[in-house]
Amino acid sequence: MTESIGLSPTAVGRLMPMHVLLAPDGRIRRVGPTLQKLRPRKLMTGHGFLDLFEVRRPRDARKIEGLMQAARARLHLTFRHPPCTAFKGLIVGLRQEGALINLSFGIGAAEAVAQYGLTIGDFAPTDLTVEMLYLVEAKMAVMDETRKLNQRLQSARVAAEEQAFTDTLTGLKNRRAMEHVLGRLIEQDRPFGLMHLDLDYFKMVNDSLGHAAGDHVLQKVAGILVGETRREDTVARIGGDEFVIISKGTVDATEMDIIARRIIRRLEAPISYDGRPCRVSASIGITASTLYGRPDPKLILHDADMALYASKRAGRACVTMTDTVLKERRRSGPTASSSTSCHPDTT
Repeated sequence: MTESIGLSPTAVGRLMPMHVLLAPDGRIRRVGPTLQKLRPRKLMTGHGFLDLFEVRRPRDARKIEGLMQAARARLHLTFRHPPCTAFKGLIVGLRQEGALINLSFGIGAAEAVAQYGLTIGDFAPTDLTVEMLYLVEAKMAVMDETRKLNQRLQSARVAAEEQAFTDTLTGLKNRRAMEHVLGRLIEQDRPFGLMHLDLDYFKMVNDSLGHAAGDHVLQKVAGILVGETRREDTVARIGGDEFVIISKGTVDATEMDIIARRIIRRLEAPISYDGRPCRVSASIGITASTLYGRPDPKLILHDADMALYASKRAGRACVTMTDTVLKERRRSGPTASSSTSCHPDTT
């Protein structure tokens, strides 16, 4: 004895939200709400089933007669028009003629959910897809938290690296950063000029007005050095009142001398602190990577330092250029010289 169960369209849609009810001629009489959601701009009812779907298997179900006779057969089919989503389905014949097809996404469920914006409510509660969606959502939540954590770690790493390469008082690069830039330029065989700058009379500022005034002066000096250089240049504070400027591509002695003199003029303007003027100047030593067959960071810094002390010996507001004579001095002893020029206002 068989019993028939009368279900309302709403109940069928709840149990099988991706069903298709076919008339004997293969036209669609009704579809589940989730299936219709996949084609929101085209009402499926009234259309031929095979006009909307292409049956891949079984082959004998590719025509409506074969489809109607494929009772209890497992179907593999796709939409005929893009996006050509793939489905798995089961077809059963109906006593009142026609057929009922229940569809699912199979292993492509996650992709379909993302593509069509489906939610758990679009599936029957007993559908295993719901369990999979829970897992997908849990995975996405974990991945999202992992991504946020990685971003925080990356930000922390960048901040730590920036802090490790930054002078905390002036905001300039520090010695470590300067050495890194110098080594990279030499490794890449890129020409550069280097200035080693030391403030004159800075100790007098500290002694007469205190370290707070000295810190203020150093910050103002840092601003002047940044303002007189290009964005691609490196300005570093490498000691108490010592600075190094690395100018990429600038190796011409005359050009570097002009820049150095301009910096000296700016630094000689009084710097006000608490209503009192702080007066400093600068001694500068300059060298260029093109003076060396095989540039060595230590040797370049040594030569710039020697040129700086030549400026100190010559008096304040002086610029000393390292030239090939210094290289000769390394071979023959301390008799060699370098070219020194002082600011015209020097007294």
